Amino acid sequence: MSLNRLQFEKSPYLLQHKNNPVDWYPWCDEAFEKAASENKPIFLSIGYATCHWCHVMEHESFEDEEIAKLLNDTFINIKVDREERPDIDSTYMTVCQMVTGHGGWPLTIIMTPDKKPFFAGTYIPKEPRFQRVGFKQLIPGIAGMWKYEPEKIKKATQSIQDGFDRSLEFESGMFPGLEAVDYAAEQLTQRFDNENGGFGTAPKFPSPHNLSFLLRQWFATKEDRFKDSVEKTLTKMRLGGIWDHVGFGFHRYSTDKKWLLPHFEKMLYDQALMMIAYTEGWQVTGKPLFKQTVFEIADYVSNKLSHKNGSFFSAEDADSDGEEGKFYVWETDEIDKILSNEESDFFKTTFNMLHEGNFEDEATKQLTGKNIPFLTDVLTDARSAQFDAIREKLLIERNKRNHPLLDDKILTDWNALMIVALAKAGSVFDEKVFTNKAKNAFDFIEEHLISEEQLFHRYKEQESSINAFADDYSFLIWAAIELYEATFEVKYLKKAISLSEQFVEKFWDSKDGAFYLSDKNSEELLGKQKQIYDGAIPSSNSVAMLSFIKLSRITGNTKFEEYANSIGEYFSTDLIRSGSSITFGLQAVQFINNQPKEIVIVDCKNLDPEITSKISSVFSPFKVCLFKHSIKKELEEVSNFTSDLHIINESTTFYCCTDFTCEKPFNDLVELMNILNSNSLA
Repeated sequence: MSLNRLQFEKSPYLLQHKNNPVDWYPWCDEAFEKAASENKPIFLSIGYATCHWCHVMEHESFEDEEIAKLLNDTFINIKVDREERPDIDSTYMTVCQMVTGHGGWPLTIIMTPDKKPFFAGTYIPKEPRFQRVGFKQLIPGIAGMWKYEPEKIKKATQSIQDGFDRSLEFESGMFPGLEAVDYAAEQLTQRFDNENGGFGTAPKFPSPHNLSFLLRQWFATKEDRFKDSVEKTLTKMRLGGIWDHVGFGFHRYSTDKKWLLPHFEKMLYDQALMMIAYTEGWQVTGKPLFKQTVFEIADYVSNKLSHKNGSFFSAEDADSDGEEGKFYVWETDEIDKILSNEESDFFKTTFNMLHEGNFEDEATKQLTGKNIPFLTDVLTDARSAQFDAIREKLLIERNKRNHPLLDDKILTDWNALMIVALAKAGSVFDEKVFTNKAKNAFDFIEEHLISEEQLFHRYKEQESSINAFADDYSFLIWAAIELYEATFEVKYLKKAISLSEQFVEKFWDSKDGAFYLSDKNSEELLGKQKQIYDGAIPSSNSVAMLSFIKLSRITGNTKFEEYANSIGEYFSTDLIRSGSSITFGLQAVQFINNQPKEIVIVDCKNLDPEITSKISSVFSPFKVCLFKHSIKKELEEVSNFTSDLHIINESTTFYCCTDFTCEKPFNDLVELMNILNSNSLA
């Protein structure tokens, strides 16, 4: 079998297509030059390695000789890994959503050699199906239009370009106040599923940043309904089939409203963001299940998504042996063979296993004879211990199956999210193993993904490549700040500052404000996008807004807060009107409008671990925390306002400050804990 040009790429997704009879190009100048010289349109297919419907379309069409010939005769064909090139994906996904009213992957774009799209869609079958046009009809239709109706194509490209230009416009205004926060919280509350947790109906995504936002709303208002919504959602997700009860970790999303039937891919970013949400959920509720979930996510990541060099892989696929979820589902006869009669009865009853199966085919809704384990209630300690022994047996047996593909590329932004999660959990639970893993991953990025003032997006096979995007900078700054507050090692604070300065230099729109998705000197597509709406992960501008506010409060350097304020002003109208879709950005609004505190701890020796453990265990989201060694001057180099803060009574001293103006110092840890548990200095 001959190999196409994708054989020379490093992306696992592109390499999946190296044997296709389709004459694929990666995204490169050669492809566009060839399209122009041969007067052919571009067929652009965007996906990712763990995407089920990407696999379906490849098997149906891209491995099919008939369809491949049609594609090769009609187009210059380009494959893009959306996780490697989020700028390309975001640009053409915006087009797809404009043209069709929806989006998703695989993303299919047909465009001119100068990158102007005139057709957009997602999954396309070989033959017409599900009211979708098939390739056998689409390609001849496009070929005819290209040859005989160029004016129609020109009109379509101009209409799409005009719409895209409008999508780049945001209505600026004043930095939002708490009214925007309250409105978004009410919007989420109205969409809350009181029975099953989560928001809206099927399909359901975890959206952990929504949960973190509501916990902050509870802390600010003390209205228990916000906390209760989060607690129910975290509990229901942990009980459902979206959680892998045998091997741990969260699947990407649920196709039903009860969190029972997942799409089975496991993404690094989901593990990180869910780990953060469950950590904060434990801080607020003290619920043992939430702490258990944090530790089990960490266990999954350590076992399946960790490289020996300290970094983290991207994802595990949904499919194995050509079937989605095959690795994760069970037949009752199989359970009976693995377990004793007593164990089998316990497992099948407790985890809702049926002989006819509880796993429906997504398309036909027919039962498959397969089962996804899920719970209807939290296990008692005794039943949990009973399941632990059963789980080990099932895991050993499951590991004999063919495993789903591991997407082993290392992405800076997703690694940064896991660093945040591990640093936060390590601090909250006083778990040094987590903190050390976060530090090791950060060290890896510093050593391998930063070179001569350039941050890179991807590492694979000892090669760093693809200049960083806004998410890479924004999330890594967040990670550095989180690591500083977890360790009080000033080197992380210095790194946050230097990364922030680079970020501004390379990505900041000095005319209108806010950060571009790609750096100012990057390849021009349809236009330079700025992102504020949260998807599966928070947007770069949302994270930057909160991180820059915190960095300003830690360092006393108000220029960082000015950048954050400019972001809030630039996206003001969207934050006010559509805040329930920008909840991470609204966390910055919550922080700045809820009397944020700067807590400075001063001591003449290294900080007592018992003090840090108590401080970290408390959910106090509107604060930053600094440690100043009264003899060493390292912190003062980057945080001038701490220079006049000294130890008193020869004992650990606490300063509680607002806008860098500090109250009278004190030595009583209980007094500090009372302040942290309050949402005001009063």
